[in-house]
Amino acid sequence: MMKLRLAIAASTMLLGACATTGAAPEAPVTSKPAVTLESDAPDTMRWLYGSGEAAAVSIQSWRMLADYATARARERRIPQAVPMGIDGGVSAPSCMDGDRVKPLAVVFDVDETVLLNQGYEYWLAQGNRYTSESWRKWEESAASLARPVPGAVTGMRRLREAGITPVFNTNRQHSPEGAARAIEVAGLGKAVHLDTLYLRGDDGGGGGKDGRRKMIAAKYCVIALAGDNLGDFADVFNEEGRVPAARRQLAARGDYAQLWGNGWFALPNPVYGDSIKGTIGEVFAEDQRWNPDTARSNAPAIMSEGN
Repeated sequence: MMKLRLAIAASTMLLGACATTGAAPEAPVTSKPAVTLESDAPDTMRWLYGSGEAAAVSIQSWRMLADYATARARERRIPQAVPMGIDGGVSAPSCMDGDRVKPLAVVFDVDETVLLNQGYEYWLAQGNRYTSESWRKWEESAASLARPVPGAVTGMRRLREAGITPVFNTNRQHSPEGAARAIEVAGLGKAVHLDTLYLRGDDGGGGGKDGRRKMIAAKYCVIALAGDNLGDFADVFNEEGRVPAARRQLAARGDYAQLWGNGWFALPNPVYGDSIKGTIGEVFAEDQRWNPDTARSNAPAIMSEGN
């Protein structure tokens, strides 16, 4: 009985102390589990860098691009350039320089279009954060880790055999030497700064590429574009304030829709970039927010692409 009274008294004193201080007992501190090689990689990285499906889509895109470009190069007529965002419209620049036809070219983005940055993404997968300083070091020192996008080496070879010059238009900005070296190490040929390689800032601007495309079009007849972001085709897609739904509609309807596979070739990149921006409310339109309690039976209107 005495032990019971002592236990009750002790409990009362403890509760009184808690009430006096107003503080609850602290929860034990738990550390985050360590990231190891056995940890799950982020879903998007697993798909792009590890899946056979990603390799298949990439090879398919490169084959379509090379087929299209070589067919254009064999045509017995003055070549026609592809629209490329110059002056904010869908008109194509001239392929003529006086009475001379400019050399044929295809313009490529670099990262996740011709090269895979698996080494840098591995570092991020360890729980590290992207910083401009870490990316600068990657640009300057990681050329030996460069790997081509599946299908790119064969595609580049086919283009050069058809007399078409690959030109690279990238938002890398720290090291033209590092970019050129990475492209060469990956087996994609040589790139010469301000001739067949253009970096962010080369036109005096920022991350938009229209200005650099205009510089390239002054030298070359650009018959195709390839990239992993809509900004690799025209800056209008990434204008400030353009919400995901409006951006998607701009790409999927009207004049721009006619260009996919017909001079414009997009490669998949679910890991980073403008393509993965958007809240739930922005991505899922109000008329698509289904739940089993409010399901409707009426069928949606058929979507007519390109109109």
